Amino acid sequence: MSETSFDVIIIGSGPGGYATAIRASQLGFKTAIIEKAELGGVCLNWGCIPTKALLRSAEVYHNMQNAKAYGLGAEPTFDLDAIVKRSRQIAGQLSGGIKHLMKKNKITVINGFASLKAAKLAPKVIVDKTEYTAKHVILATGARARQIPQAGLEADGKFIWTAREAMVPEAMPKKLLVIGSGAIGMEFASFYNDFGADVTVVEMVDRILPAEDVEISKFAQKAFEKKGVTIKTGTQASVKTGKDGVTATLKTGDKAETAKFDRVILAIGIVGNVEDMGLEELGVKIDRSHITVDEYSRTGVDGLYAIGDVTTPPWLAHKATHEGIICIEKIAGQNPHPLNANTIPGCTYCQPQIASVGLTEAQAKEAGHEIKVGKFPFIGNGKAIALGEPEGLIKTIFDAKTGELLGAHMIGAEVTELIQGYTIAQTLETTEAELMHTVFPHPTLSEMMHESVLDAYGRVIHL
Repeated sequence: MSETSFDVIIIGSGPGGYATAIRASQLGFKTAIIEKAELGGVCLNWGCIPTKALLRSAEVYHNMQNAKAYGLGAEPTFDLDAIVKRSRQIAGQLSGGIKHLMKKNKITVINGFASLKAAKLAPKVIVDKTEYTAKHVILATGARARQIPQAGLEADGKFIWTAREAMVPEAMPKKLLVIGSGAIGMEFASFYNDFGADVTVVEMVDRILPAEDVEISKFAQKAFEKKGVTIKTGTQASVKTGKDGVTATLKTGDKAETAKFDRVILAIGIVGNVEDMGLEELGVKIDRSHITVDEYSRTGVDGLYAIGDVTTPPWLAHKATHEGIICIEKIAGQNPHPLNANTIPGCTYCQPQIASVGLTEAQAKEAGHEIKVGKFPFIGNGKAIALGEPEGLIKTIFDAKTGELLGAHMIGAEVTELIQGYTIAQTLETTEAELMHTVFPHPTLSEMMHESVLDAYGRVIHL
């Protein structure tokens, strides 16, 4: 093969793209990856990782402020520039790690913006006027923040931010408006609230974190309000910028109010990166900016596939990675199981943390299941009390007839780490019997997972 001819070309180097490239190389394919910006995509550079670094600083600061409760003394201060610098250094370190992985796996890295042109087999890929060919082309171009210019909800980089600008603030805003209460919105609300900003969160529907179980959403709202965050649900927002800030009109039902804010963060969803690549000309089906694919990520155009945030929800990094590996293994002639969206866990790293997998209680009922529901509060767990983290809840949902674990929903300290236990249980098609017979170590937070299962069947011990 020439230097412009490959077995597989992957466009985009986020968690879906780079993992797929590595797996392609492992399977013996000559592989290239094309990236217009930094290796690692949004997740490593401007998403998952740097935000977690920021939130870790907020968590440590929060704990220092509460040192007296642990018998300690501290007078904490913070250096915003240093907090941001640490976050950016971590992002840079991991992006460099992806470069090393590409070299280690003999993957050709091509820098630039890719477009596609129809060809006999798979589409040709054009970068800076150079044509590249491959038997298989995989789109992993990701997504960007949704904006609504007609409502003034368009980032200007100064007063109105997307997540990218919110990660590198030059100063801590005194009054902050967060529009949207999904994972991104609540994580930034948590970060800025912990460092003293007066935060208001606006959500169009009737509750925050609308993708979560209703009970978890209500628990989260109470926790945030207790921390001083103002939450307005069932509310629409429009904004206008001025010389020194933003004036927002917040409409709840028939009532409207105006308020001034130093900064606004837009967290109202994402838009797939599908423009200017020639997808329409190829006949690729696009639904509201996201590419339509089948269970093996095939677009319907010969030799062209799509994975990750540019395709169907849930829009999560780990979904993109797994999706890409399924795609390339199918290309290699293997027979991987298609991805089951119900077994993909979701995590929100605010304080308190939130994690879930599977069906909510309402979804399980709507699907026709007769259910058993178990709950266990953090206040009943010795480790949670010892940590000084007694506020939280673990909820499990089972099919009453078969014992199938339909869903698990958590809020509280470290639940983003705990959720994987239930995810594995679902993958193994575990019933309540196996979970009950499993020995959970003491003293740990994970014991609450066991107690929640026991509670669903009237056998809870510590309540």
